[in-house]
Amino acid sequence: MKKKIYALLLLLFVIFTGGYYYVHYPAINIHKPSFWAGMVVICLVLGAICGINSIRYKFDKNKKVKNFNTLPFISKTFGVLAVILFLVAFVGNIIGSPLLRAKKYASLLEVENKDFASDLEETERITDLALMDTESARIFGNRKIGSLSEVVSQYEVESNYTQISIQKAPYKVSALKYASFFKWWNNRDKGVPGYVKVNPVNSDAEYVELPQGMKYVPSAYLNYNLMRHVQLEYPTKIISGYNFEIDDEGNPFYVCPTVSARVGLFGGMDVNGVILCNPVDGACSYYKINNIPSWIDNAYDGHLLCDKYNWFGTLSGGFINSIFGQKDCKQVTDDFGYKIIGDDVWIYTGVTSVNGDQSNIGFVMMNQRTSEAKYYKVSGAEEHSAMAAAEGEVQEKGYDAAFPSLINVGGVPTYIMVLKDDGGLVKMYAMVNVEQYNIVATASTQGEVFANYKKLLKTEGGSIVPDNGTANSTAIIKVAGIQFINTEDGTVVYIKDENHNVYKQKFADNEQLIKITEGDTIKVTYEPSEDGINYLSSYEFSDITVETIID
Repeated sequence: MKKKIYALLLLLFVIFTGGYYYVHYPAINIHKPSFWAGMVVICLVLGAICGINSIRYKFDKNKKVKNFNTLPFISKTFGVLAVILFLVAFVGNIIGSPLLRAKKYASLLEVENKDFASDLEETERITDLALMDTESARIFGNRKIGSLSEVVSQYEVESNYTQISIQKAPYKVSALKYASFFKWWNNRDKGVPGYVKVNPVNSDAEYVELPQGMKYVPSAYLNYNLMRHVQLEYPTKIISGYNFEIDDEGNPFYVCPTVSARVGLFGGMDVNGVILCNPVDGACSYYKINNIPSWIDNAYDGHLLCDKYNWFGTLSGGFINSIFGQKDCKQVTDDFGYKIIGDDVWIYTGVTSVNGDQSNIGFVMMNQRTSEAKYYKVSGAEEHSAMAAAEGEVQEKGYDAAFPSLINVGGVPTYIMVLKDDGGLVKMYAMVNVEQYNIVATASTQGEVFANYKKLLKTEGGSIVPDNGTANSTAIIKVAGIQFINTEDGTVVYIKDENHNVYKQKFADNEQLIKITEGDTIKVTYEPSEDGINYLSSYEFSDITVETIID
C-alpha cells in the first residue's frame, strides 16, 4: 500500500510539473533565476514525498513533534540539496552585483567618441529617419486592414511594430494576429495571411498578402504559439522576446534574441545569439551573435542598449562613485528614436548628467544589429524641451510632438520631429536647433520645413548654413500661372512655369510675390523636390528671356 501511495504522489508530481512546463515553458538554464527557484521547489517536494510516511508518525495525538532525526536518507538528501542550490544561487547573485563588479558592467559596451559634423552626414531630405512613432503606425495599419473586409473579420494587426531597414529605407512592419481563440481554431490550418508594412517617411501603409499563411505566431495556441514552439525547440536558451521582420525579398520571419549573463551568475544579461523562426512552417535556426544574417535589424533591443550605456556611463568610475561623488556620471534620456545608416537600424538618444538637469551633454547612437556605439559631444536642449518648443510654436492647433531624431543640417545639430493631432495623425513637421532651442521651424511638408529652418539659421541663429550648391538651384523661368491658396498655415503662393514645374512659398515670408504676374520672366532660387513642387527661396525679375537662353 505504501508503494502505491508513493507511486501515486510521484505520478501526480510529474504530471503537475510537466503541465507547468508546457504552459509556462521556462528556460532550463543556470543563468535564469527561475531555474534555481524551480530546482529548489522540486527538491523540497521530492524530499517531502519520500519522507511523508516518516513525518506522519512523528506526530502524537496532540500534534507535537517527537523526533525528526529518523527521516529517510533520501529525504534528507533532497533537503540538503535544496539548501545547497539556494546558497549557490544567492552567492552567484551577489558575485554578479554592480557593487562588486562595476568595472565589468561598464565594459559590456564599447563607446567610440565621434565628431558630429564630420561623422554624421548632412541631411537634405528625410529618407533615413523613422519620424513616425509606433502609435501613428498603428493608426495607419489598422486603417489599411479596416478596408479589407475579408481580413478584418478574422484578424487584427499586432500592436508591436518593428523598425527595420529595407534597401536602406526605414519601414515599420507588423504581422496580423488572430482576433480570438475561436478564430484561431477556425483558421489554424491556413494560418495568418499577411502583414502590414508602413513607410514612416511618407505615412504610406501597405498590406502584403503571403502565398502561404503564417501558422507559428504569437497569437496562436497550443504547439502553434510562437514562443512556446521556439522555446521547446531550444529548451536551454534564454529567449528575451521576439521581433517580426522581413528579409530583402519580403519573406516573413520572427527574430528571437537569446541572452546570457556576462557578470556572475545572473548579472549583465546580454545578447549572445539569435533564433530565426519561419512562421510559415515553424523551421528554426540558431545563429551566434557575430554570425547573424545581414538583413536582421533587431538583434539588440533598444531598451537593452540603453541599459548597457547607463552601465557604461554610471559605473565606469566605480560603484561608490556612481552613488556619492558621481564624477563624470551620465545616462541616457527616457526614450529613443531610429535612424538608418547604411543598411542597419541605429537608435538615437540624448545623454544627460545624472543630476537630472534639463539639458543634454551629448547624444549616443547604437546599432541594433551589432551593438556598436558612437558618442557625440553636443550640448543643448534635451529632447522633451525641444518637443515642448515645437508644440509651443503651433500651440493654437493643440498638436503633440513625437520623440525627435537628430540630424546634421550644414554642420548644425538639429532635432526634427512630427507634430500629431488628437487622433495621432501626422499634421506637420518641426525642426529645432539643439544649441538654441528658441530657433524653431514648422511646416506641413518636409521640404518646406527644411527651407524655413535654413532661413532661420541665416537670419536669427547666427549659424550660417553654407550654400554649397547641393541644396539650392537657380533657373530663369517664364511664369505660366500664379495662384494664392489659403491653407491652415496661411496663404501659399504657387508659381507654375511653361514646363509645368511649380515653385511655392509662403506669402507671409515674401510679400514681394504679389508683384509677379503671368508672362513675367524671373530668376528663381529654389530647393528641388522629387514631385516637381519646388520650394522657392527667392526670386528676382530678369532682363534675360527664356527664349534668349534657348538661343
